[in-house]
Amino acid sequence: MDKERFLAHLEGEDRELVARVLDQVETALKKTAPVATDFLDPSQRALCGEVIHFLPEVKTQYFGGYRGAERQRMVVMPAFYLDEAVEPPLAYLAVRPPLKGGKAAPATEPLLSHRSVLGSIMGLGLKRGKIGDILLGTEEAQVVVAAEIAEFILTNLTKVGSLPVTVVAIDPEQLNIPVERVKEIKSTVASPRLDAVAGLGYGVSRSRMAREIKMGRVKVNWQLVTVPDYKVATGDVLSIRGRGRVIVEEIGGETRKGRLFIKLKRLL
Repeated sequence: MDKERFLAHLEGEDRELVARVLDQVETALKKTAPVATDFLDPSQRALCGEVIHFLPEVKTQYFGGYRGAERQRMVVMPAFYLDEAVEPPLAYLAVRPPLKGGKAAPATEPLLSHRSVLGSIMGLGLKRGKIGDILLGTEEAQVVVAAEIAEFILTNLTKVGSLPVTVVAIDPEQLNIPVERVKEIKSTVASPRLDAVAGLGYGVSRSRMAREIKMGRVKVNWQLVTVPDYKVATGDVLSIRGRGRVIVEEIGGETRKGRLFIKLKRLL
C-alpha cells in the first residue's frame, strides 16, 4: 500500500487520522480480523470513507450504538470477512446521581450536563476518541463508549464535577434515544451564500448570521466555516452548537425576480 499517495494532499489532524486508519487497514489485513477505529464524527467518517473507497481489499462497518448516532466507530476488515461475524466494539453506561429516599430526585431538567459528563470521563485520563454520544435524561446520563475502556470507567468514575455518581452497565435497548423533531422550511434566497441560507434555517437575519459565522459558531458538514459568502450546496449539513442542525435538501430554480427556491430541514 502506497500510504504517501493518500497522505500527500492532507495536513494536520486530517493527515494524522488517515495515517492512523491506513495503519489499521494493514493490521486488519495482516491478522485477517476486524480492527476498530476510535469514534469518528461525520466529517471524519466522510474523509476515511474516501480513502477506503480506493482499497477494494477491505470493507467497513460503522457502530454508534443507535441509528443516527453522531459519533461512530469504523470497523475495518478484509473484504471476504462475514459482516454478521463482527461484534459491535461498544459498551453502554448509565451515569446516575444520588437517590433521595430510595427514589431518583425529581427533576424536569437533566441534573448532569454533556460538558460535565464528558469532562469528568476525560479527567480520568481517557481520550475523546474513546467516547461516543452522550444522551441526557432527567435522572441519568447515558454514554456510549469503546468496549475496551468500559470497565475502567465503571471502576473509576465516582464523581461528575462535585456530584457523586454511580456508573452501571446497561443494554443498548435501554438507551434513551432522542426523538428527532423536524421542521421543514420552503422559501427563497438571493444566493446560496452561507449567511443567507443559515439565516433562513435558524430564523435570524442575514447580517446577524454573518456575525455568528465570523465569530466561528457555524459549521458546514462538521467543518468550521468563518466566511459568510461560502457557497452551500444540496446535501450540506449546517450546525450551530445548542441550536440543532439544518440540512439543505434542495436548491431549485429561480423566481421571476432571480431568487433561488430552497428547501431546508431543521432538526430541533
